Amino acid sequence: MTYSSNSRSTNSLLIARFLGALVFVIGLSLLGGGIYLLSLGGSAYYACAGLGLVVSGALLFSARALGAVIYAGVFSLTIIWALFEADGSAWALIPRLFGPAVLMILVLLVWPLLRGASIGRDASLGAVGALLAASIGVGLFYGGAERQETKLAGLPDASRIMIDPSPLSVGADWPAYGGSYAARRSSPLDQITRENVDSLERAWVFKTGDLPSGDPTKSKYGAETTPLKIGDSLYLCTATNILIALDPGTGQERWRYDPGVKEENIPYTAACRGVAYFEMLSDSQAPNNNQCAARIIEGTLDGRLIAVDAKTGKPCTGFGDNGEADITIGMGAVEPGMVAMTSAPTVIQGVIVTGHQVKDGVSIDAPSGVLQGFDAVTGAHLWAWDMDRPTLTGRPQDGTTFARGTTNMWTTASGDEELGLVYMPMGNSSGDYLSADRSAAEDKYSTALVALNVKTGKPAWHFRTVDIDVWDYDLGSQATLIDFETNDGRVPALILPSKQGDIYILDRRTGEPLTKIENRPVPQGGVEPDERTTTQPFSAYHTLAKPPLKERDMWGMSPLDQMICRIQYRRASYEGMYTPPTTDRRWIQYPGYNGGSDWGGIAVDTRRGVIIANYNDMPNYNRLIPREVADKKLAGAEGGSHSALAPQAGAPYAIHVNAGWRMPVTGLLCKEPPYGGIRAIDLGSGETLWDRPFGTARRNGPFGIPSMLPFEIGTPNNGGPTVTASGLIFIAASTDNLIKAIDLVTGETVWRDVLPAGGQATPMTYEHDGRQYVVIMAGGHHFMQTPIGDSLVAYALPESN
Repeated sequence: MTYSSNSRSTNSLLIARFLGALVFVIGLSLLGGGIYLLSLGGSAYYACAGLGLVVSGALLFSARALGAVIYAGVFSLTIIWALFEADGSAWALIPRLFGPAVLMILVLLVWPLLRGASIGRDASLGAVGALLAASIGVGLFYGGAERQETKLAGLPDASRIMIDPSPLSVGADWPAYGGSYAARRSSPLDQITRENVDSLERAWVFKTGDLPSGDPTKSKYGAETTPLKIGDSLYLCTATNILIALDPGTGQERWRYDPGVKEENIPYTAACRGVAYFEMLSDSQAPNNNQCAARIIEGTLDGRLIAVDAKTGKPCTGFGDNGEADITIGMGAVEPGMVAMTSAPTVIQGVIVTGHQVKDGVSIDAPSGVLQGFDAVTGAHLWAWDMDRPTLTGRPQDGTTFARGTTNMWTTASGDEELGLVYMPMGNSSGDYLSADRSAAEDKYSTALVALNVKTGKPAWHFRTVDIDVWDYDLGSQATLIDFETNDGRVPALILPSKQGDIYILDRRTGEPLTKIENRPVPQGGVEPDERTTTQPFSAYHTLAKPPLKERDMWGMSPLDQMICRIQYRRASYEGMYTPPTTDRRWIQYPGYNGGSDWGGIAVDTRRGVIIANYNDMPNYNRLIPREVADKKLAGAEGGSHSALAPQAGAPYAIHVNAGWRMPVTGLLCKEPPYGGIRAIDLGSGETLWDRPFGTARRNGPFGIPSMLPFEIGTPNNGGPTVTASGLIFIAASTDNLIKAIDLVTGETVWRDVLPAGGQATPMTYEHDGRQYVVIMAGGHHFMQTPIGDSLVAYALPESN
């Protein structure tokens, strides 16, 4: 009996010492970091809590019950502090309370041992306390995950009609990347409704076979494809530009054409967002043998325009050089991967208008961002718009080149067939984060929407969303063409989303704003203080942007990594949006370069007058690195577009970007959720109808381990929405590998399915043989850290017997 009692006493002491040591070490870390945070002007909680835990741990190590009492006091004060800081956000409570609650459970379980009793004798107290602490954490987790803000009680009158100026309309077909060249991503189909959407099933799955060689987790693939449907065929391109035609009812392959893009030409991402369809409408246009009367046109990763017969997939021999036209002629030296077309071409009045991606961050001496027009029938080069050589109308003929390093357009243009205007969302110059060496024309047109006359290539007007952009806030979204009600009647207009989150309404004839724009003061200083403008334009119509970050917005898995993020916040330069780039310390860019809105764009239910916008809500944590230091770091290493360290060769600084502001070990983001959302906006007033986090946590977790938790945490997302006449929004985009149907009225997810890979693409819908289909490319994306795949998935309601 004595031996048993001594053994129990020894075991109790060991357990208490182990817990005491754990609490002491955690407390010491919080105390040290907390004192440093306090010296930076941050919260005093961590230092105070750390001190309490150090004392508690020491007493627990000595098997003294007072240690448990002190920890309980610290935990109680932590609850009060956490509730105050969270300000109603349940997600904000998780790092503040979950870890401390786990320790509280352990302390309560050890409590009987500290009183000299067996665990069984006072188990009730420990169990009740453990249950209480666990319920705090779990209850908060469930409550936060399901919370959603919503204001919408009804919808505007569904009676308005908007004319689409595109030559091919959306309905049974989906004839352009954005549905039509109006880019509304809106379909009149209504077979699939809220009442029957839960019966939606996979109709077919087609695998393209275009997958990376080697380890897919180390690839640069991200297909991003939205197919077209015209007549009895579905058309798509793969990540490396293989063109494929499918039967829209079965998914069976009809033909494919491989233009032979080499792996060395893959830029930052192997992506092909879409293709263009062009049909010759007059006998004078059609070839004598009627070959290629209807054609599929794509831009490739190696800078070629490809035209193939829509019926056979064979090259249109009368187009350019045996079905190809080279957009790089006149650009001078073009290294593989530096010039790529990743977006669908736009064809207005028989002219293919091209922009292209120039690999970001590599060198100031990069190829030109010149915009060009080609004859859709012959492939002949019609015009070029070089902003630094405005009098040049064609390709350079005097041994010179198009101006190097100028602003490019990498995303998708929209166009008005009647006005003869094509709307080009412009990016930035080759040195994204520095502006001193830019030309006046680059300052004028960077991060601007430029309306080009499709016959001459000359600008009709432009609208700039950032004055002298050094934040990589290039316009990624297509402009969406609408009719907008004003006091003077209905005006042909367009909606322009931006990465900053601002949404603008412009008269598409003149570029004049139809809603209020305010020029507001912005932070000054940085490495080029004389270059920074004192104000920037902000849309008073609507913004997706959230309020400026505060220290309390920092997140993590526990109080420790949350404290580290708070220290990083306090050490960085941050005065709100447009904080200038710095080199002496990090600066916070919020929102980051992924938006706001990015290449997925928006959808507009034109009958109801509702904009649907999914968006990102993440900061970047950046620093300019002096040239000499950067060159040493980059010696023998590859840097470039969206690399953590991009060289910007030829500039006095390289740029280090922590995209999303991730913690180095856990991989979690320093800002608290949500990281992405989806919102319904009244088109007429700009009022938010509902707004909710978008994307579940099932594929996200610390250390890259999927949590499989189904809660809507709001994840990063790439890809856009599509809305149907039945009031359903179909969207994938988020990092949870799900495609969802969302009720337009309530914002509620009414259907979902797990995709074979990441759904970083925009879905489309069409009708075939009386059956409505919804199609999404599950290609995954390396930047979004979703699984890479090659599956095109089609959904439909079960066929009636």
